[in-house]
Amino acid sequence: MDNQGVFMSRHGLKQQGIVTAGTVHWNLPPAQLYEHAVRRLEAMIGRFGPLVARTGPHTGRSPNDRFVVREPVTESEIWWGKVNRPFESEKFEVLRRQVFEYLGNRDLYVFDGYSGADPDYRLRVRVINEFAWQNLFARNMFVRERRGRRLIEFEPDFTVVSAPGFHARPEEHGTNSRAFILVNFAENMVLIGGTAYAGEIKKSIFSVMNYRLPDRAVLPMHCSCNYGFGSDDVALFFGLSGTGKTTLSADPDRTLVGDDEHGWSERGVFNLEGGCYAKVIRLSETGEPEIYSTTRKFGTILENVAMDHETREIDLDDASLTENTRASYPLTHLPKADQDGCAGHPRHVIFLTCDAFGVLPPISRLSEAQASYHFLSGYTAKVAGTERGVTEPSATFSACFGAPFMPRHPGVYAKMLADKCRRHRAKVYLINTGWTGGAYGEGDRISLSHTRRMVAAALSGELDSVDCRIDPVFGFEVPRSIEGIPEQILDPKKTWADPEAYDALAGKLARMFAENFAAYEDGVSEEVRAAGPATVKV
Repeated sequence: MDNQGVFMSRHGLKQQGIVTAGTVHWNLPPAQLYEHAVRRLEAMIGRFGPLVARTGPHTGRSPNDRFVVREPVTESEIWWGKVNRPFESEKFEVLRRQVFEYLGNRDLYVFDGYSGADPDYRLRVRVINEFAWQNLFARNMFVRERRGRRLIEFEPDFTVVSAPGFHARPEEHGTNSRAFILVNFAENMVLIGGTAYAGEIKKSIFSVMNYRLPDRAVLPMHCSCNYGFGSDDVALFFGLSGTGKTTLSADPDRTLVGDDEHGWSERGVFNLEGGCYAKVIRLSETGEPEIYSTTRKFGTILENVAMDHETREIDLDDASLTENTRASYPLTHLPKADQDGCAGHPRHVIFLTCDAFGVLPPISRLSEAQASYHFLSGYTAKVAGTERGVTEPSATFSACFGAPFMPRHPGVYAKMLADKCRRHRAKVYLINTGWTGGAYGEGDRISLSHTRRMVAAALSGELDSVDCRIDPVFGFEVPRSIEGIPEQILDPKKTWADPEAYDALAGKLARMFAENFAAYEDGVSEEVRAAGPATVKV
């Protein structure tokens, strides 16, 4: 096994059980990874310098192919079910042996770095890749170690092995399909095969952090984070894909801490990552200039973005491969990003939802009980046409706005958030970035400029003393007026041509909330149970 690279760890791959391979390339810089990816026909270079890669049939995460290995140490602490599905340790050993045999005659790429910007809470992560472009992804997304001596002495706490070219046989291996993402806390390893979607690499380590950090009184969060004129003017943005988490946190008037994964410790908030993984379909240069600029830079990876192979021009409007086109780039690509990745305690917490039913107010202030209820609900809605068979708005609930990455019961994270918000007097708002004037297909999407103005009003304290009404269905406090926002937009029922149709759909959504929340009722207080819309007469 030939090892190459200036910064090779003396704790080699034998520690992970890999004893044979072709050439192992250690901690290569972006330019060399570009060269390897292009020479090996893994990717192409687009105009202005991004590396353009395709991930094959898997253009997004595969939640049905993700498993947690059942073992005695963590078995009683995992929230087993549809999210955390068990996988037997014996079958894991069979797959690991066969994956390592598959990698035995191939060149490999190793990245050593961290999850966690705060040195006191970080996890030492090693990523072993079959593909060079995926190793650049790991370099973009995790926190980098810039001191060569530390890399030479690097010994991982957790290892990710990604072998997209190895396909499982479900009848033999016990997987759901040819793809698999196996998290093994006993072996400190994530094993990925059959999928080239790079997001599985970072999300698997996020799941690991979500398991480990609560034991250290740190709340792991699927959220973006920024701050204003001081690092104590901190805001968190929770939201599922498509709700505007990345867009709204990339505010030119505020400094970005990170766009997706954070921890909240006794000292404040810290980024778990070293880069961003932004959705870029139909990205607007005028609406989102900071993110748009990253798609035209060396070091950015564009996943499944259409490109003219002759001119190498990128077409961000082309969704022929997938709606889930992505850009992976380091934080250094953004003009206003905190390179240390740490900030103070949040003053404001924003829950984002894209309500395709068009019934939620565009901004609401939540009580402590409502905040717990809606954090556990994690609501957004899919729109017609985004998935096969979806012909009308479809409610999606994901506990803690990130259920697929939460190994513990959601109540653990919800209690920690409530405690921290109470102690640090953080105000909580629900922002609807979805539809108004009707559901998807009839109404209009709430304008980004209006949403940004409402977020700015909340973060500045402008809304602290404004007159509010109580929404009759959802029970929220809703501002009656905000400078620069047409008043009727703040009351969604007034934007509908048919008020009775609004009432019917609002009642339908309220019942969906109640049905979803039934799974958490036994683990919350009566006050939290009473904070949902089902308690309001519709």
